[in-house]
Amino acid sequence: MKNTNPLRKTIGIIGGGQLGRMMIEESLRLNNDFNILDAADCSCAALAKNHIIGKLTDGDAIRKLAEISDVLTFEIEHIDVDTLMQLEKEGKEIIPSPQVLQIIQDKGIQKDFFKTHQIPTAPFILVENSEDWINAIHQLGGEKLVAKTRKDGYDGKGVTIFKSADVLSNSQLIPFNSPSLVEVFIPCQKEISVMVARDVHGNIKTWPVVEMEFDPNANLVTFLDCPANLSLEMEHEAREIALRTIEKLNGVGVYAVEMFLTNENQILVNEVAPRPHNSGHHTIEACYTSQFEQLVRILMGLPLGSTDLIQPAVMMNLLGADDFTGTYRLQGLEEVSAIEGVYVHLYGKKESKPMRKMGHITVTAATLNAAKEKAKQVSKLVKFIIE
Repeated sequence: MKNTNPLRKTIGIIGGGQLGRMMIEESLRLNNDFNILDAADCSCAALAKNHIIGKLTDGDAIRKLAEISDVLTFEIEHIDVDTLMQLEKEGKEIIPSPQVLQIIQDKGIQKDFFKTHQIPTAPFILVENSEDWINAIHQLGGEKLVAKTRKDGYDGKGVTIFKSADVLSNSQLIPFNSPSLVEVFIPCQKEISVMVARDVHGNIKTWPVVEMEFDPNANLVTFLDCPANLSLEMEHEAREIALRTIEKLNGVGVYAVEMFLTNENQILVNEVAPRPHNSGHHTIEACYTSQFEQLVRILMGLPLGSTDLIQPAVMMNLLGADDFTGTYRLQGLEEVSAIEGVYVHLYGKKESKPMRKMGHITVTAATLNAAKEKAKQVSKLVKFIIE
């Protein structure tokens, strides 16, 4: 199904969560129609023109979505890449390419890609059995190391920090049974991220570098500051590494390049996400072109929009309370809605769960310090409570 009018494309999204929801919200004004594939109660359910109910790993369901869409994209990596590869061979336009997704889906392949293309990253070893784990611990050294499952990890799942001595003395404490990677634990000043957009013609742009604060238990972003507090030299280096990474991937679309700034002022790439990302949510209000609109521009064949910052911003994730699961309301919504420069985004999820991403709030101000102060005030006012 090919639509000849470039200003009215039907975009198929594999996945119907909050990323897809914000993409639809940001671009309905461009006359696009959106089809989705996901569960019946997903966040996009009320916004899509057509909703195919099914699993993201179901090749037949992906083909149904492709049949009714001019172009396909995805909002999560854990999907059936083999079907996408075949569809691309058959001439279906898919952005990002499933060839890129195939590299990023497997953290082991992704890390090997970094190594092959001289993209700075933490030293690592791929492991499959207990003997591999023991050898990796001895080779990498260090009091503690980081373990990651090669596939299916997200939002802190499939990632753990472990003490080397514990595993060496008791193999039952090996963190994962599936193929994994073990890498050196990097003490760092801060974790930063660069969002990158690249179109089919090779035009490429970055948004301003951001820095992130994480919940130490859930390994989820709690606060994000934009712009990051970096020297001009470090900011330039972070952008250059991010640009090089996406160009080496020959990636088309919107990408997050997550990095560590080490205590020795070295920038190391941690992971790449081939889609809009939590570290780019602030761009909706803080930048001339949001990450979501930018992806739609790329899908439509429109020029890249400006990624310049309008105002400094702080983004805070709204996570489900740890003391209940069920229907909810957001305490403090009225109070924070009255504050200038505060933008509340709720993701339409029917049930709150502990540490589940339920929404986010972006706070803008004339200076980053002013935005930080306002964000502190906002964070004290909002909380999910039982309805």
